[in-house]
Amino acid sequence: MIKAHQISYRHKEFHILNSVDVHLEYGEFLAIVGPNGAGKSSLLSVLANEVKSKHDILFKDKNIRDWEIKDLSKHKSKFSQHNSNDIPLEVKDVVMMGRYPYFDAQPRQEDHEAMNNMMYETDVYHLKGREYNTLSGGEKQRVHLSRVMAQLQNDIAHKLMFLDEPLNNLDIKHQYKALEIIKNFTKKANSAIVVLHDLNLAAQFADKILLMKSGKVSAYGTPAEVFTAENISEAYNFPCTICDHPMTNNPMIIFG
Repeated sequence: MIKAHQISYRHKEFHILNSVDVHLEYGEFLAIVGPNGAGKSSLLSVLANEVKSKHDILFKDKNIRDWEIKDLSKHKSKFSQHNSNDIPLEVKDVVMMGRYPYFDAQPRQEDHEAMNNMMYETDVYHLKGREYNTLSGGEKQRVHLSRVMAQLQNDIAHKLMFLDEPLNNLDIKHQYKALEIIKNFTKKANSAIVVLHDLNLAAQFADKILLMKSGKVSAYGTPAEVFTAENISEAYNFPCTICDHPMTNNPMIIFG
């Protein structure tokens, strides 16, 4: 699906990423975790070809720089951490932005169907006629999730979503709902790379974990392999205890 080797990135005199390897298979949910300033969002931007890099990043065995932009946008989408809070449009029009790669002037029936389906999925359909600027932070977050999901509603196989902190501002119910939507997406042989702060949710939903610190990979593997007390305490410089989740047997992290 996506392969990148020895990614390094610097801005001015600051080294942000240092020799990071990423290998994502079809159908995998990869969670990128780590403390503030670890380079998580920068890595996501490099992989998504938003930050120009001299490194070769292979997406479906083709250098991501060699894809036509409009064609690429039907294979991958990106949810950004920082979305505009001032969009003078109704909710349905914001979600329809995800369908722009599919039409030139007017949306087709399938574009409206994709928009409506994703608004139902993310629980914002009842807000479709509301002005985006009147929504709460969590509602706006769900609208943008709906938009990036609507973008990939097509018959193409093996699609990829990049999501940078998609759970910001969401209540508990909608955090789980968002992760279930992403997980269901990957169960259809698609893939997702997701920056998360909640380690326990990452352990519950992700197939693989990439733990970062100071621009480097601290650990990579399954949740059970990565989420050890030693790995987490070293990365976050804070003590923790690991136990088994009583319902899933996934690692459960208790800090303090």
